[in-house]
Amino acid sequence: MEKIRIDDAKSYMGPADVKRPLTKELGTENVALNYYELAPGDSFAFGYHAHEDQEEVFYVQSGTVTFETADDPVAVGAGEAVRVAPGEFQRGVNEGDERVVALAVGAPRDAGETEVRRHCEDCGERTPNDIEMTEDRDALVTRCVDCGAVTGRFD
Repeated sequence: MEKIRIDDAKSYMGPADVKRPLTKELGTENVALNYYELAPGDSFAFGYHAHEDQEEVFYVQSGTVTFETADDPVAVGAGEAVRVAPGEFQRGVNEGDERVVALAVGAPRDAGETEVRRHCEDCGERTPNDIEMTEDRDALVTRCVDCGAVTGRFD
């Protein structure tokens, strides 16, 4: 049995105020586990995205997350959970004023290919994006695959 205090896990830069991957610390072999805290306007992900092979479940402990989907937006509040099927595009954002605390579980552990789409001003539409570290290693940026323009910066 493995045990960890969530506050002891390192937080990683990205679109969430706090993202603490717990997978390695717990030594999970079949599932990925991430702890999140989203300030107002923060997101779980770098953009509208789908994991080719991974099913995800998000449990919201406090606050409300609104998931953009191919259909209608889905609001998930405190004490609720939502399942995202492999290949299903989504993006969860804290659109409220209250901080969100949530857990995300994904199986299998390794997601395979993940396609991230963001709006590119230069292309005038939502395009596939890559994620890369800045040269100074002080932030992550999303970059349009079609034209190379930076579409987002995450400290």
